[in-house]
Amino acid sequence: MVGGALAPAAPPVDPPLSTVRKQKMQDLLNFISKSAKEGSLVEIGPAAFTTTLNLLSCTIFSTDFASFDSDSSHDFKKVVEETMVAGGSPNVSDIFPVLTSLDLQGVRRKLQPHNKFLRRVFNEQIDCRIKNRKEGSIACNDLLDVLLDSQFGANEQEHRQAVISVFGDLFLAGTDTSSNTVEWAMAELLQNPVTMAALNYELASIIGPERDMEESDIGRLPYLQAVVKETLRMHPPVPFLLPRRAQETVIFGDYLIPEGAKLLVNVWAIGRDETTWPDPLKFRPERFLERDIDFKGRDFELIPFGAGRRICPGMPLAYRMVHLMLGSLLHRFEWKLPEEEAKNGLDMSEKFGVTLAMARHLKVIAIPIPGLHFK
Repeated sequence: MVGGALAPAAPPVDPPLSTVRKQKMQDLLNFISKSAKEGSLVEIGPAAFTTTLNLLSCTIFSTDFASFDSDSSHDFKKVVEETMVAGGSPNVSDIFPVLTSLDLQGVRRKLQPHNKFLRRVFNEQIDCRIKNRKEGSIACNDLLDVLLDSQFGANEQEHRQAVISVFGDLFLAGTDTSSNTVEWAMAELLQNPVTMAALNYELASIIGPERDMEESDIGRLPYLQAVVKETLRMHPPVPFLLPRRAQETVIFGDYLIPEGAKLLVNVWAIGRDETTWPDPLKFRPERFLERDIDFKGRDFELIPFGAGRRICPGMPLAYRMVHLMLGSLLHRFEWKLPEEEAKNGLDMSEKFGVTLAMARHLKVIAIPIPGLHFK
């Protein structure tokens, strides 16, 4: 577990990735069932974060990094959140590059302990795996094994640094984004009971009461897909995408973009443009049943993952996990707001960073749906 000693990976385990995702989903449902029995509120964001964190850590290292009943995921979430906030803050060095070495706003100073934490975690896993290999342990056949068998640098140290950089990118980009999307979707549905009822009806009709939702169900759930698209339109995980730098001077429409200019794409504004989206501030998934629009980079009205050759490589995994997580939560449980929020309404304020999160985590009451009989 992160926060203490990291458990070494179990060498013989080599489940298909779909099986890993199914197990992590079951862990989440078990945690919520336990919380419901105890009468505890469920914090959707942290619970979804722990699920995506463990999915990534199992895919990469064949071990869980966190549990729902400890602070282990909180350590990782704090690192990811604070890194995203610092990385998304306006920086005078972006405007005046000559000042970069001075770190006037302390961005590098804020990021240093988080980088140190991640490097320690990844180095522990790499050292443990190398030791197990030397002792003749069976290969895990996970991403760590694949990268250790590759060669990115001129020597072992360069190779290790390259591998650690890959892991950092995967964990920073792949945890907060998916969990934030699930949290925003749940918040919007709780404020729109008619929409939630329509989605619950679809889930009950297609999946039924005898089993849990499977990945193969996603394609048969058009309203669930529309809810996810509408969430991504109103609350894109990365509101400005990642910065791009012009490789040469170009003219784009009425704009002259000089070589070396840093470009940001405001997908948050695109998703709320009333010339493209009628009544853009209203959460209305039906708009995606009326128009054939996808978020895979072909329709520029909706590009939460970017487009072109630099589109987010984690999009296929995010697609599966967000749909599976949201659909499973609604299929297994009824959800209600605590009395105060039900009376006064939810706080939908945004906390800005590289990623777009709720300023206050969504805390809700989970009630197991009666009559479900899972085998």
